[in-house]
Order: sequence, then structure tokens, then C-alpha cells
Amino acid sequence: MVAIVDDDEQVRHSLHDLMESAGFRSLEFASAEEFLNSGEREHTACLITDIRMPGMSGLELQTKLKQEHYRIPIIFITAQGDEKMRMQALRAGAVKFLTKPFDDEVLLEGVRVAIAKLLVSREAFLWGSPWKASTKIGQASGVILSLTTL
Repeated sequence: MVAIVDDDEQVRHSLHDLMESAGFRSLEFASAEEFLNSGEREHTACLITDIRMPGMSGLELQTKLKQEHYRIPIIFITAQGDEKMRMQALRAGAVKFLTKPFDDEVLLEGVRVAIAKLLVSREAFLWGSPWKASTKIGQASGVILSLTTL
């Protein structure tokens, strides 16, 4: 599931429609706090979040998830980002940092990469090493492509 966290209702709905049209199940959240209280963290394969929101920011959400040991790949979207924010997000593990307006295909590719990253991470956990996971995933690359288009 792709979680969409943005305080702008129109942006949330547009992203939800885009994800659904690409075959991804998605849920919308109006704030970071709403997402954290939803119980959906365990079901989230990719998180798309705005940087600046009332209450907890997207960067604070990223930090909170890391502190709680959730390895959810994150794509940041913002209309007000600067280079310092971008570097902070990427250094902390963000998959992408997109400035609004952005190309839908760039975002969808980011979601596909995020889901593949999550699958490799889970395989590494199961197999005990990233090398084993990468080898196994590489042998089943058709499976990854099928999973990312669900």
C-alpha cells in the first residue's frame, strides 16, 4: 500500500487517483500524526509525504519512523523545499525528493523503486545478507516487476 500524507486535500486526492490508475492501492492521510495513529505503518510499502505541514513535518515523520525501526521507503514532495532540506531527506534514506509541480511518471518510477527497495530489504532480513537477497531478487526480477504493478 502507498500512503499519501499531505495537508492539501486536492494534492492527496490527485496522488491517490494517480496511484490507483497505476495499479497501486493507496490511502490518504491529512497529517503525519493521522498516519502514525492509523495502524497502517505495517502495511505501507511506500510513503509519499509533503515536507511542510501543520504539526509534524515530513522530515520529522521520517525521523520518527526511523526511531521506531520502520523501514518505509519515503518520497518527499514539496513546493517550498531548499537544497538543505533535500540533502537532509536523502541522507536519511529518502528514495526521492520532488519539487511541485513534478512529472507523474517520475513519481511513479520513484514508487516502483521504493517498493523494490523494500522487497530487497525484506529479503536481506530473511536471507541474512544483502548479497544473498540481491542474488535471489535478481533471479526473480520478473516477480518484482509484477509486484510493483499491483
